Amino acid sequence: MLAGCLAHVRRKFYEARDTAPQVAGWFLTHFQHLYALEARLRHARAGPKLRAAARASQSQPVLARMRRALVRLKTTHRFLPRSLMGKAIDYALRQWPALLVFLADGRLEIDNNLIENAIRPTAIGKKNWLFIGEAQAGERSAILYTIIECCRRRGLDPFTYLRDVFTRLPSATNWQVKDLTPEAWAKSQQRTELRAIA
Repeated sequence: MLAGCLAHVRRKFYEARDTAPQVAGWFLTHFQHLYALEARLRHARAGPKLRAAARASQSQPVLARMRRALVRLKTTHRFLPRSLMGKAIDYALRQWPALLVFLADGRLEIDNNLIENAIRPTAIGKKNWLFIGEAQAGERSAILYTIIECCRRRGLDPFTYLRDVFTRLPSATNWQVKDLTPEAWAKSQQRTELRAIA
């Protein structure tokens, strides 16, 4: 199932804070509670099971309270649909099932800010790189950017990884390609280092 981004929903309420300060403030406070829990889990380096358990006990009640308030505001027609608060309420309710996906899966983040920050340099430069080659150049670039960002997220030097993989790839079989992903490669390097120490 597609996971939603709470940062996008929060942004709508933040934009509505001048026109409906009390209601926007109430929602923003609840978002603050959700993000405070995520910060504590990140600081504690919690694994997926612990994150899912903490979210079930602490985030789920906050989100349930928020949904009740959204439904109440929508059914009482307190805000015009085209007002900033009306748009924030509608957007949140439309996204609601996807927003809850992160609760059950501790591997997922509360939002996609990490991904957006990672691709920002590419997004900023895309107009400059619009004509960098033939039609398939965009797809190839996306694949390379993904591989490089996967390396960075795992603390790997992308150049070292790519140099090793590109030298091994011509002689690799289809069955061995799965061992050349950044994650598998990092584990293999760790095992090699441990053997060298022992």
